[in-house]
Order: sequence, then C-alpha cells, then structure tokens
Amino acid sequence: MHAWEAVQVTVDFIEEHLEEDIAIDELAALAKLSPFYYQRLFSRLVKKPIREYIKFRRLAHATELLPNKNLRILDIAIENGFNSHETFTRAFKEAYGMTPETFRENPVMLNQFDKPDLLLNYVMVDEGVPLISDGLVLEFNKKKLDTPIPFLGFEGYVPIEGQMPNGEATGVDIPGEVWKKFHENKHAILRSKNSREIGVAYLGDAPKGSFTYFAGAEVETETDDNRFSKWLLPAREYIVCGFEAENFQELVTVALNKALKYSGLWLEKHDLTMDTYSPEIYYDSSPDGSYMEFWLPAEKKA
Repeated sequence: MHAWEAVQVTVDFIEEHLEEDIAIDELAALAKLSPFYYQRLFSRLVKKPIREYIKFRRLAHATELLPNKNLRILDIAIENGFNSHETFTRAFKEAYGMTPETFRENPVMLNQFDKPDLLLNYVMVDEGVPLISDGLVLEFNKKKLDTPIPFLGFEGYVPIEGQMPNGEATGVDIPGEVWKKFHENKHAILRSKNSREIGVAYLGDAPKGSFTYFAGAEVETETDDNRFSKWLLPAREYIVCGFEAENFQELVTVALNKALKYSGLWLEKHDLTMDTYSPEIYYDSSPDGSYMEFWLPAEKKA
C-alpha cells in the first residue's frame, strides 16, 4: 500500500465517524503506521494537522444543519462531535468570522475544507480517457472556439486571502454570493437558445490582493445593459476538463474544487501553462444538472 493510500483509509474512516471520539492511535493503526509518523504524513498530504482537519470537517457538516431552526444549536454541536455550545461557537467563529446564531439568522455561502481525494495527486490520465474516483468522473479534451461568446451577469471583487486554495479555506464564499445574486436576477436576461451559465475568475480591475469573479448567462450578441456586467469568452484553443458528480450540490462544491486542483496538476504534468482567467461552464443537458466544464486557456510553456 502506498503512503497516500494508507492516509486515505483514515480520511474515509474519519468522515464516517465524525460524531464520535476519534483517537489518533486508532487512526495510526488503520494506516499501519506509528502515531508519530502517521501525524507527520497526514499533515503533509492533507495540508492540515489531524485534529484541525477533523474540526473543519465537523464544522462543514454542522453548517448544513444550522439553517433548520427546529434543531437546537447545542444538539447540532453535540451531534457533530463538539462537547459544548461554547466550544462549537468558538470554533465556528474562528473558521467563518461569525457565530452559529448569526449564520442561522442570515445564511450565506461558506467555504469549507473538503474531504480530500488523495488519488488525484498521483494518477494522471491522457486526453479522452476518463478518470473515475470517489464519485467524480473527469476527462480532458482540446476544443477550438472560433467566435467569442458573450455573457451577461454580475461580478464582485474577491480577496485572495480566505478564498484560496479551493477546498482548503474557510470563511464566507464570496463567489458563491455572486452566484446567489445572479440566480435571483437571471430571469431578466434575454438568453440565447441552449444558453449556458458561466463562472469565471480573472484579474480585471480588482484591487491588489483580490481578483474579479463573474457569474452570468450566455446571450446571442454582445450588448450593453446597465443592469448587468458583461464578459466575453475569448476565441482561442482550450483544454476542456469536463466532469460529473452524483448531484448538483456535489458538483459545485467538492467536485469543482477537486477538478480545479487536478486540472492544475494535469497542465503541469503536460508542460502547459494557463492564462489569467479560468471559466467554469454549466450545462442543463443532464437530468440533475450534474455536469460542467473548465475551459482552460492553456499553451505550451515557453
């Protein structure tokens, strides 16, 4: 068994026992490693100390329950492995910058530390060959776009600190809030036939230490509408990373973060570099909307 496989066994175990007391000695035994070496290896591969990782995964599960006002916050805390309301509140505020009560009254999109899929750091696929791992299916292909595609929607400035890397940061999910605004107002956009939706991070005129994030819908022609921002997908060749997940919620959170990280590794292994924008394109073609694509503006390194 490879070292990453041993750690993945314990990551899977943790996810199934978050509400229980989890002993490091027990995890080390599962990995067939000494407690000392196991903790060092876990921190290196998962990029968080074991106790901190368990805390973040418990918080991620708790945030799913908090909007339900029929559940007491104390019960949610205990159900997710926290021994008191105070301990839970302190951990929640440190991670997200607000108390559980504040989040319950005004739920916002939050970044979470995802359960990692360590296989994606060690297995490489060729173009046109699907990779299947832990509920994720992804595939890379080349695509040439001959005509730019216009989109209308909304944009916001996103501070890099607290948002990156994807799936390893906690706090308010500002791109998620841009999407929320778009979904609340997209009925007013005159969309093209079979219109796709896009989310794209790029520099734009964002202040130092931030980037611009745009969420919008495909339209027939480039047009000015002062109710919306516009963004044009440039004509060029792209590496398209298409991927599926079991449902839409998984697609836009865990699957998206895994695909984004794997895409960076895939480009590096194929000696490619990417331009300073990264479109994510959503389709309505599948019954539950669980397919999307990264269009990677990649080219050979100089």
